[in-house]
Amino acid sequence: MRAFLVLTCLALALLCIGCQEEPKTNAVTSSPITVPVKMTVDLDAACHQMEGGIGASWHAMSREFTFSKLTNRIQQDARGSAWGGNPPIEDKDAWHRVGEMASWLGINWIRVELEQRMYEPQRNRFDWDNEEMQALYRILDWCEQNKADVFLTQMWSFVEWNSYEGVPPLQSAPKSMDDFAVGLATLVEYLVKEKQYTCIKWVCISNEPSGEWSWWLGPDNKLLSITPGLKAVRTQLDKHQIQIPLSGPDYHHLGGPEEGGYNFQKYIGAFDCHNYEGTQADAMERWATFAHSHNKPFFLSEMGDMRCGWGGSNPGPSTYKHSLSVANTVLAGLNANVDAFNRWSFTNRGDLDGQWQLIRTWDRTNKKHLKTHEIMPETIPFYSYGIMTRFWAKNSAILKSTTSDSKVLFAALRSKKGNLTFIVLNKHEAYQEINLNIKGITALTTLHCYQVTESEILISDFKLDAKKNFHISSTNQTFKDSLPPLSINVYSTYNLKHSDVGIMTDE
Repeated sequence: MRAFLVLTCLALALLCIGCQEEPKTNAVTSSPITVPVKMTVDLDAACHQMEGGIGASWHAMSREFTFSKLTNRIQQDARGSAWGGNPPIEDKDAWHRVGEMASWLGINWIRVELEQRMYEPQRNRFDWDNEEMQALYRILDWCEQNKADVFLTQMWSFVEWNSYEGVPPLQSAPKSMDDFAVGLATLVEYLVKEKQYTCIKWVCISNEPSGEWSWWLGPDNKLLSITPGLKAVRTQLDKHQIQIPLSGPDYHHLGGPEEGGYNFQKYIGAFDCHNYEGTQADAMERWATFAHSHNKPFFLSEMGDMRCGWGGSNPGPSTYKHSLSVANTVLAGLNANVDAFNRWSFTNRGDLDGQWQLIRTWDRTNKKHLKTHEIMPETIPFYSYGIMTRFWAKNSAILKSTTSDSKVLFAALRSKKGNLTFIVLNKHEAYQEINLNIKGITALTTLHCYQVTESEILISDFKLDAKKNFHISSTNQTFKDSLPPLSINVYSTYNLKHSDVGIMTDE
């Protein structure tokens, strides 16, 4: 009997041990129940008032060239992919469709790109009416009508009359800085005073004047300082009584600001850099802190993730993996107090430097523009970027927020009118439960929940409508939700239907 009791007790003990080792599961998802992620946002604590918003590069160049003497760039891709993605200028219906898609996205801070060859092919001989200039006006017209801020960027000069001997005109810095500055200031004056565009808020004088493939090379193909160019252009803009600030240095990488600053600081009103190497949260924070200490904004004026693939027709930039990386960069940048974000790119051929486009305007197989009815969203990047851009008013305040899980990123925005948008990225490959506490809420408020996952986006009749609603108040400041694996989630007081245009401004 004693032996029986001993054996019975031993069996029960083993059974209990087995029960303790077996994790509890959720009956619906059959996934382990985890400790909820604790998240907070403080409505009474604004970390930073942004001086921009979020958007994508939109170039005006369309002419195709063949190059034979370029450093590190050959033939068709010599200008990266900053050309050829727009419909022909005579196809007004196609341009209208492109504009509708930009409105749906709600992109409100746009890097509009051009080159000097477009408007000043010869010294002091300006051409305001060619096809590429007409495309520039189309883009600026859309920005003006939709209240989008323009970060006007001259990508490169590309004029033989002002290039150094032995340096390809595309990559040459201006031989005469004074002539360069007169030309660029004349363009800006024409756009602002003659065409009366008020949407141009910033001017950048050169794309990526850094690195071995720079478009700012001097004698012997050696990199030159950008400072003389910024000084000369600032002088000419002041002479024309144009107060639009310059931005720089527009480097191709983040790195970090130089200790002690830069010798061109007095000529610029903003700092900006590019990032194609992943999130780099620390570098963004260093730049933003540096810029704000000088009372200037910091812009991420190009972003993407080349680690996912690039070049030719590489599909890497169109993948969901790339979209998650971009979302990660945006959320980390918001929490670092970056002022604006610009994705590469809105229109893009997709066969020059990778499939970077948000919308499909070009037939890569047959090398021709698509007809109006064929122009479509590039499904994965369009919707996974659009879930952020549609609910984001420019010049929003970044609110203090916290998360207990480093793989559940969280950022909170409040528009000038008080509308709230919370963006949450679940980087886990499993469902995550969250408890989100909203400190400082005083009135009954409804948050509409929008959500994207790769599988949902690829459904043929996908619609970005609210999936559920949460009601919060002073007596009920916390709500709970379950985030799908690898998902981008937005909780917003904006109640947008899929058929609505995105939020541009809210003042």
